[in-house]
Amino acid sequence: MARKDDYTAEDIEILEDLTPILHRPGMYTDPVNPNHALIEIVDNAADEGLAGFAKKVVVTLHEDGSAEVSDDGRGIPVDIHPKKQVPAVQVIFTTLHSGGKFRKTDRDAVYRIAGGLHGVGVCVSNALSTRLEVDVKRGGAAWRIVFGPNGKVAEPLVQTGPAGARESGTRIRFWPDPKYFDSPKIAVGDLAALLRAKAMLLPGVRFTLRVQKGAQFETTEWHFPEGLRGYFREALVGRDPVAEPFFGERYVAAQTESDSFAEGEGALWALAWTPDGEAVAESYVNMIPTRHGGTHVSGLREGAYQAIRNFIDLHAMGQRGLKVVPEDVWSRASWVLSVRMLDPQFKGQVKNELISRDAVKLVAQMVRDPFELWLNQHVDAGKRIAELVIRQAMARTRAAQKVERRKTSGVAVLPGKLTDCASDDPDRNELFIVEGDSAGGSAKQARDKEFQAVLPLKGKPKNTWQDHPDTLYSNKEIEAIALAIGVDHHTLTDTPDLSGLRYRKLIVMADADVDGAHIQVLLLALFFRHFPTLIERGHVFIAQPPLYRIDVPAHGKNKPARKLYALDDAELATLQAKLSDEGVRAGGIAVSRFKGLGEMSPEQLWETTLNPDTRRMLPITLEDGLELSTEIFEMMMARENAHQRREWMETFGNLVDADIS
Repeated sequence: MARKDDYTAEDIEILEDLTPILHRPGMYTDPVNPNHALIEIVDNAADEGLAGFAKKVVVTLHEDGSAEVSDDGRGIPVDIHPKKQVPAVQVIFTTLHSGGKFRKTDRDAVYRIAGGLHGVGVCVSNALSTRLEVDVKRGGAAWRIVFGPNGKVAEPLVQTGPAGARESGTRIRFWPDPKYFDSPKIAVGDLAALLRAKAMLLPGVRFTLRVQKGAQFETTEWHFPEGLRGYFREALVGRDPVAEPFFGERYVAAQTESDSFAEGEGALWALAWTPDGEAVAESYVNMIPTRHGGTHVSGLREGAYQAIRNFIDLHAMGQRGLKVVPEDVWSRASWVLSVRMLDPQFKGQVKNELISRDAVKLVAQMVRDPFELWLNQHVDAGKRIAELVIRQAMARTRAAQKVERRKTSGVAVLPGKLTDCASDDPDRNELFIVEGDSAGGSAKQARDKEFQAVLPLKGKPKNTWQDHPDTLYSNKEIEAIALAIGVDHHTLTDTPDLSGLRYRKLIVMADADVDGAHIQVLLLALFFRHFPTLIERGHVFIAQPPLYRIDVPAHGKNKPARKLYALDDAELATLQAKLSDEGVRAGGIAVSRFKGLGEMSPEQLWETTLNPDTRRMLPITLEDGLELSTEIFEMMMARENAHQRREWMETFGNLVDADIS
């Protein structure tokens, strides 16, 4: 095998211009189809509407596979950029991390609230197209620039003629490059749903979709003068809610109103409860649809739960021994939530999930008091909602009691190290398998005792990959894990009895360092080899505690002091860059590194790793298939495969950013 011992500056490759997107397109867009590339352009037009300038957005799908977006906003700037010395419109489409949406703390910023975060969006559309045309009208003139394959300038910016004094706007047409997508066709149904939602969120803007069919265009328009109210009532048709929907809208009017949030941040929402049928569930951040929800949805759930629980207590509707939990409130709720934040943090470029921890508090405090007031002003409606919630709680309790009766017959005594939770509901409960007694002690103090259990392990668990099932429980730590989860060891060809499973989520929680990663691998090998059905059915997770804490001082009128957390060096660098963009001095930021979970205070551990609303976890799945996963584990864990491991490390070790401090 060829081997290179020299590692020099010549081996360091710098990806410039749009090359990073071309090199790893899947990191920047959804490779299934070009919808996301088109949505990036639509979002820019919608941001002009959000800023109060555009009144019309028209999306046209042509038969040649191209897509076009036009708006009547201000038009992209065409003057020369002072640093790049090329037209600003060229910079926006060819330079990563460029745009007018960074200066969030500037009250007079051109985009104070917007979906664009880091200036990557339309660069993706340009890089992954064979041709992209931009026509701009502004300042009494019409301009045009054209980009070719890989986003290179094909026709420089030129003035094409005059424009009316009141004419302004942007038209962008692009041809997706089929080699970057599984299918080069735009999914019309998904696009129509997005435009309909945009029209709901922007009552002053009319959205139009035109689809070419031969020489004709099929046209659909969306305009909701009533905004969310009209949209939500239309979505609830046929679902028969138990009470009239609750609508609300609140934004921070001034910094004095809140110590944590800036002017303009807030939420718009609609809530209703239906006894049966499929629920309406939609969430948005700065008009970006978050299909996988996130922390803002957690805040809406928390606010609704607290308001309804207080209403039940105030009107003495509770029953002895019956505990109402958030799932009882949320299981039959239909809702639409739209949040505005200055600097939202998303999980990935596609922005399907919000991970900003501040969003939980922002939405919860915006929703809770107005909803509780509404419930007490509409007592009959409030009681109908509360009765539905109580019925859900009773049904959940009955189901948990049935499971409890099954699992208590003939089950071994639980391990002494296990600190169990109070709840008897396996569908709600979580077990944290924690590295070391020190971290276990912190986790026990930090957890929610109602539904979170903790099992600390003494030292590193045994490598059980080649252990025979008959000798598996000779190791006390492995026996404790099996007893705690309530499921016998098995293989994938077995049909194991999971009725005794005591926790819906089994969460491996180890330090964010090399030793912690080793413990994770050893426990995953145990589950994959001896409890594979738990992985197959989505019960196993990896907790992601942060490696760094960043203390940011107060700066400006709209940004109080705050604590941020970073999972690793890459996320730390990203946060530091964003803070620099916000105007925070590098010397004013205090960065501290956690040596381990045991070093965190219970409050820090709860906020970053245990709280379901703010934590980050990785679900363990078999994405590459059973056969390939087994081959990888065999190479990595079998004692006789040391030579294969050495070859693998020599080949791929340079790709690993290892923490060896």
